[in-house]
Amino acid sequence: MSGSITVSNTKEKHPQYVSAVKLMFEDEEISGSVPEFCNTKDFYSDLIRAHLKPQTILRGRVSCLLSITPAINNVYRSVHGGAVASIAEIVSIACARTVVAESKELFLGELSISYLSGAQTNAKVLVDGSVVRSGRNLTVVAVEFKLNKTEQLIYTARATFYHMPVAKL
Repeated sequence: MSGSITVSNTKEKHPQYVSAVKLMFEDEEISGSVPEFCNTKDFYSDLIRAHLKPQTILRGRVSCLLSITPAINNVYRSVHGGAVASIAEIVSIACARTVVAESKELFLGELSISYLSGAQTNAKVLVDGSVVRSGRNLTVVAVEFKLNKTEQLIYTARATFYHMPVAKL
């Protein structure tokens, strides 16, 4: 990482916490430069989708099996929060598409996630998306992430999609 880190007003901060935060941003494993092969169109989407295997696709419902690998883990060896959000978005879009006409473009207006627990490397996670409500102008989808082995709920998400163009009244 180029440049130096400046910490202002250190009198109010505990030195050990300041050092830990500085180390987090200076660690090459965390903040090193992005390899050139990663700077391609849809690299991240393709990476995330490669971990999902569709299980069931019904009207208003999509289920996938998620395989946890180090590629989508954080420094604590559990699924990175951004990866959880991306997976929730992908499954939500797929689920919404089972009830919204293809002539309507979907715009993600809101995505909320609750991180209840974590999934470790090599775990299998069942990701279930279901349409909560769908009308002329919006669709709401709920997504649950459960450990395949124990069925423990580890993440929940709710996505609100706006249909574009908006229907005329």
